[in-house]
Amino acid sequence: MNARLRPRQSRGHFDHGWLDTYHTFSFGEYFDPQWQQFRTLRVMNEDVVAAGQGFGMHGHNDMEILTWVLSGELEHRDSLGHGAKLRPGEMQWMSAGSGIRHSEFNPSESEPTHLYQIWLFPDRKGYTPAYDQREFPQEGRRNRFQVLAAADGRDGALPIRQDAVVMAAELESGSGLQQVLSEHRHAWLQVLRGNVQANGQPLVAGDGVGIGGLSELSVTATSAAEVLLFDLA
Repeated sequence: MNARLRPRQSRGHFDHGWLDTYHTFSFGEYFDPQWQQFRTLRVMNEDVVAAGQGFGMHGHNDMEILTWVLSGELEHRDSLGHGAKLRPGEMQWMSAGSGIRHSEFNPSESEPTHLYQIWLFPDRKGYTPAYDQREFPQEGRRNRFQVLAAADGRDGALPIRQDAVVMAAELESGSGLQQVLSEHRHAWLQVLRGNVQANGQPLVAGDGVGIGGLSELSVTATSAAEVLLFDLA
């Protein structure tokens, strides 16, 4: 497999008390010249936000921002007037475009929120900012890949502004999936929970792997597992 492995333990890590965060790629105070991005995938942050804590109002521009909650809730407010709670099984899309400000808080008084925040470069700068979030039924990703975001909005996916497809799968132990890939494109597999093998490569929760030059990806769960797969230009 033509693959570039990013082991979980090699990621950037900061524990701020209110936020325990791991960075697959360079982000904020963390800089690794070997891991700036993978194709158009720029940020892959795994965050645990303490109860009653969160990110105050701050700005972004020219970035496609996706959030996927694993447990707990995340309360979102932005300068476009949106306010919503994000729960497991819902993906949030924020196209920062020419500029947007938002805040994200854990509304619980007792439970942490565990989430992944993902940024992709847009296909051009200066879009009008946009926001959406959608619920994706769990049965749609049980032992199969479910499309969460795609440029063409296929199958009810969020219509991101980049030539990319974002998919999720929840796998029972021992189950396997095959995903056809274009040899002219690239893929990134991120393990959110559990353990899998990707074309024979053992991976655990927090591991990521960038893939190129393959016509098919085989993912086999060696325990109950959840993964995200990115099909990238």
